[in-house]
Amino acid sequence: MKIGFLLIDGFALMSCASAVEPLRAANLLAGDTLFQPVYLSREGGRVRASCGAWFKTRPLKRTARFDMLFVVAGGDPMGFSDPALFAGLRELSAKGMRLGGISGGGVILARAGVMENRRFTVHWEHFEALREWSETLLLERRLFVIDRDRATCAGGSAPLDMMHAMIRAEHGAELASAVSDWFIHTGIRAAEAPQRARNPQGRTLHHTTATALDLMESQLADPFPVARIARLVGASERQLQRHFSEDLGQSVAQTWLEMRLAKADELLRQTRLPVTEVALTCGFSSPSHFATRFRARFGQSPRKRRQAAPSSRT
Repeated sequence: MKIGFLLIDGFALMSCASAVEPLRAANLLAGDTLFQPVYLSREGGRVRASCGAWFKTRPLKRTARFDMLFVVAGGDPMGFSDPALFAGLRELSAKGMRLGGISGGGVILARAGVMENRRFTVHWEHFEALREWSETLLLERRLFVIDRDRATCAGGSAPLDMMHAMIRAEHGAELASAVSDWFIHTGIRAAEAPQRARNPQGRTLHHTTATALDLMESQLADPFPVARIARLVGASERQLQRHFSEDLGQSVAQTWLEMRLAKADELLRQTRLPVTEVALTCGFSSPSHFATRFRARFGQSPRKRRQAAPSSRT
């Protein structure tokens, strides 16, 4: 998997290292080149990090296609203006490139116009300024957000948690945990902390259930078969279903559906995102399928739910 890191001058070195180093460790522990990081800038050449160190980069336009491109920024991303770079990001988005933002990188993606109808997060320092800039953005106060072809995180050490989720989704929980142990990052945080609101009795969950829930939480927009979840968490499908039944009293599919419907309800009540986009954002294949599931859960259609909300804003 070839991953580009587009470095903006003054980017936070810690945030960048927290994203790149887990990929290096994954390669080392797997004994294979699973991830290939490449450092980029619009013009190429040297780019200065927050600590004054310099990174040698390749020009963005002259590089081969990537599986994913992260924008890494610190400092004052709201004050950053580079029309050519913004245009380049829009071009990559139009070609179907998966894009991500680290720390202030999400701000630059938003200002480039490629975060429309996508849930995302930024470093807390930039949150209110970005919300004032546009009320239509689907900003969330989370450590990281993975929404279909976008992945963003809050910076600092949050990239460690996001990369754990990405490695787990691509190569399973065993490798992801080994990478976290390598960095003595044993207290892995889920995307939304504190978590376990769906476990209000405070029961202790089996580690297989907890791992699967974290994986599902980070993949709300891209649900995949239960068999794949089981494989990624290192259990058989039968074992996984048994743990969910014992811990949560329902199946894996039922739990994931509840999680996706809860997020859809939140988006309907708190944003102006079109109902069709809400359906896609929460992993439903069609608006009609979404409406049927939503009505069965909440007793009213998505449109009625929105109309009943006190207000709808991002």
